[in-house]
Amino acid sequence: MKAKKILFITQEMTPYVCESELATAGREIPQAIQEYGHEIRTFMPKWGHINERRNQLHEVIRLSGMNLIIDETDHPLIIKVASIQAAHMQVYFIDNDDYFAKRMMAVDENGNEYDDNGERAIFYARGVLETVKKLRWAPDIILCQGWMSSIVPLYIKKSYCEEPSFRDSKVIYSLFGDKLTRPVGTNFRKCLEFRGISEDTLQGYSSEFSFDELNKLAIEYSDGLIISPIGENTELESFAEEKQIPILKAPEQVNAEIYSDFFEKVWNIGNEE
Repeated sequence: MKAKKILFITQEMTPYVCESELATAGREIPQAIQEYGHEIRTFMPKWGHINERRNQLHEVIRLSGMNLIIDETDHPLIIKVASIQAAHMQVYFIDNDDYFAKRMMAVDENGNEYDDNGERAIFYARGVLETVKKLRWAPDIILCQGWMSSIVPLYIKKSYCEEPSFRDSKVIYSLFGDKLTRPVGTNFRKCLEFRGISEDTLQGYSSEFSFDELNKLAIEYSDGLIISPIGENTELESFAEEKQIPILKAPEQVNAEIYSDFFEKVWNIGNEE
């Protein structure tokens, strides 16, 4: 099997945040895939409670400095990087003073979900893709883990489909047990509109995207779906089956061969010789 370039866009990763099913997968799957012989790049948000000094994060000046316009407002994109020495793995962090600095993940210190979680996901998705372009790196497979990465498949297929970095990329979305209880923002649909994405693109979705709708949008524009052991959702799985995309029920323990074979299966769709 030919080595692939795999881009991991994850919501959480140990040791930078507390352990959870998603955070553990965010760490273990990229490491296992890299050790299996594939080339990887890994991204996550720079959540406000990540200790930069302890984790030795530093800004990458050559990648920072771009402004992303969301809801007619400029938001500076800051890129930081750190290394997990034991895994020989480098991690890129997407940062911004408005969306991530001094702020937790989905909920604040009082347990309330942020009103702009949708905008934060949009900024994260576009921030990752713009940074990968600057790296001049073209991934074969893009694996999106967690709702924070759910916008990526739409942008890959609609807004970045002609970009050399992503023109041939296949996108896989992973369902996990994490769940938002509130819609992601009253102006989310408007903020989503970007190159190639208009109001017509989002027909069938409510004005205030629910958590399930966010995942449905991700699946609609993905080439494959991975379902974690506690991420089962009968409705979303049925939707993926209707789209006739490959589905992998993730093993209880990370198995690089199983994931690698699934990546190959998804890659071969439309690329058969």
